Amino acid sequence: MTTRNFFWEETMASTVGFVGLGNMGGPMAINLVKAGHRVLGFDLSEAAMAAHAEAGGEKAVSIGELAAAADVIVTMLPAGKHVRQIYQGEGGILETARPGTLLIDSSTIDVESARVVSKAAEESDMPMVDAPVSGGVAGAAAGTLTFMVGGADSAFEAARPFLEVMGKTIVHAGGAGTGQAAKICNNMLLGISMIGVCEAFVLAEKLGLDAQKLFDISSTASGQCWSLTSYCPVPGPVPSSPANRDYQPGFAAAMMLKDLKLAQEAAGSSGAATPLGAEAASLYALFCNSGGESQDFSGIVKFLRGET
Repeated sequence: MTTRNFFWEETMASTVGFVGLGNMGGPMAINLVKAGHRVLGFDLSEAAMAAHAEAGGEKAVSIGELAAAADVIVTMLPAGKHVRQIYQGEGGILETARPGTLLIDSSTIDVESARVVSKAAEESDMPMVDAPVSGGVAGAAAGTLTFMVGGADSAFEAARPFLEVMGKTIVHAGGAGTGQAAKICNNMLLGISMIGVCEAFVLAEKLGLDAQKLFDISSTASGQCWSLTSYCPVPGPVPSSPANRDYQPGFAAAMMLKDLKLAQEAAGSSGAATPLGAEAASLYALFCNSGGESQDFSGIVKFLRGET
């Protein structure tokens, strides 16, 4: 990329285009509105667009209109194919945005797609970061997300002020695609650890050990982990966990399965051995296929009990 002063560096751009106003993207965009930015939103859902407008955002009638007007564009999309299409397709962002527009993709996608789109953005003279998030819907609403960011140092520094509006922890993981790599590695670990915690509680039940007693012991012993102490999969020990609201998601099992599949694709292409990751993907596929896809991912404890 050529070295020059981008207009968003000079004006601290206040016109943000946000594509993807769903459960995560919607509240993220609203936090940008609250920070004083003009936020042009686009989503295929009329309800999502209406909610964005009610919160003070503006509706864009097309990707092209949004991209042409924006100084910064944030995308939150379901999969790599959607990211490629929105950025590289006919009438997409790279075709219609101005040179120098800062691009932030917060979708969780495959590493290869992230790197392909980032390279195309660089060739179009647009700095780009891949910045997937952790923290769920609650974190998106509260502005406390963790962003794992891949991209050039200069692009990361340009993106930081906008990410700090939407998140609490901003980590530069490295070059293009490393944000996605960090996300899928983290969520593979999360999926594996949640299954382990669930199995421990199921075994404890069979052995006549009270769930609270197991929690009191393991939360201060060598079995301690986030899946236990912050997101306990059984009702009682952690009042804020989804187990206490009939496993309504925070983070749906279908989304966990998506991330575990991405991890397995990455493991296959890189030659990494991830046998527990593979088993976790298999178990979440069974849980989802048995009707658990819309439940919180911690609800897999019910599947392990044989309840679904």
